[in-house]
Amino acid sequence: MGHIKPQDGQPRSHKGNEGAAQAVSLAWLAPSSVHISLDSWLWRAIERLYQLPNPPSPRKRTRPMEVICVGLPRSGTESLQQALLMLGYDYTYHGWDIVYDDECHSPGWVRLARKKWYSSPSSSPSSKRTPPATLTAADFDALLGHAVAVTDAAASVFAADMIAAYPSAKVVLNTRRDGAAWRRSLEATLVHANASWAFYVASWLDRECFWAWHVFERFLWPLLFRAPDGDMAKAIRGNAAWVHQEHSSMIRGLVPKERLLEWQIEDGWEPLCRFLGKPVPEAEFPHANAVSGGWKAREEQCNKRWVERAFVNLFLLLAALVLGAYFVARTCL
Repeated sequence: MGHIKPQDGQPRSHKGNEGAAQAVSLAWLAPSSVHISLDSWLWRAIERLYQLPNPPSPRKRTRPMEVICVGLPRSGTESLQQALLMLGYDYTYHGWDIVYDDECHSPGWVRLARKKWYSSPSSSPSSKRTPPATLTAADFDALLGHAVAVTDAAASVFAADMIAAYPSAKVVLNTRRDGAAWRRSLEATLVHANASWAFYVASWLDRECFWAWHVFERFLWPLLFRAPDGDMAKAIRGNAAWVHQEHSSMIRGLVPKERLLEWQIEDGWEPLCRFLGKPVPEAEFPHANAVSGGWKAREEQCNKRWVERAFVNLFLLLAALVLGAYFVARTCL
C-alpha cells in the first residue's frame, strides 16, 4: 500500500503519524465504502484508461516564482489571489486553476502527488520500485511556469517542497482567525463536494471531470487532511484542527522570519504590501469566494461544464447498448 508521509519539517505528533501512516484510498462504488489503494495496479490502469487524448505540453518558467501562499483551503486563498493580481503578480495560480485551466493539467498534479507520496512501478518486473521523491523546481515549473505567485491547494499540499524549490520566493502563511468558522467553511465546501453523487457519477463519464475529481477527492484533499478512506466529513471533523496546527508549525520551522508573513484576511493590504514592498492600493481589499457566492457559482460552472456533458455521454452510451442489443436479438432470431 502507498503511505502518506509527513512533509519534510512537519511536526510528527502521535495523531499526525497515525493519519500519515495510512494509504489514501477511495471507494470504488461510492465515495466511501470499498477501499482500493491508490498505489495499486488497478488505479494506475484506470488513469491510463482516462488519459487525455491531447495532453498539454509542460510549461516553461520565464519569470521567477516570487510569492508562495501556503495557507490551507478556505483561508482567504482566492481573496489573496485577487489581491496579488492587483499588486501586479500576474499570473497568480489558485487551486481553481487546476480545474479551470484552458488546458487540463490535472493529470500533472496527480503525477506530482504520486512522485511525492507513492513509489513508482519499475519498467522491469525484476527491478525494485522507485521510492517516493522530493519535488524540484522543474517538477513545479511544468505546471506553474507561467505563474509568479501561487496560493490554495497547490501551495499548501506541496508546501515543503515548493518552499525548497523556490528559495528566493517570499512565503505567506494565510490563516483564519476563527477556527470554528474555518471548519464550518470546509464542511460547506470540501465536504459538500466530496459527498456529491452527481459529480462522482459524472467523473466516470467524462475525462476532464474524472481528473478533476481524481486530483482533489482522491489525492490533494485526502493527503492534506489525512483522509485515508476518502471520507472528508470524518477527516474535517477529526483532523482539521491538528492538521492546521502542524501545518503552521511546519511552515514556521522551514521559513526564516524575514522571508515569512503570517497573515489573515482581516489584516488587509497594509502588512501584505509592506512585506512585498508594494504600495498600498486605493481600492478596498478583495473578498472573494464566500461559500454563498463564489464557491456556489464555481459549483454551478462545474455542473454546466461536466455534469451535463457526462449525462449526455451516458444517454449516448445507453442508446448504443440498446441498439446493439436490438441488432444482436434480430440476428439471433
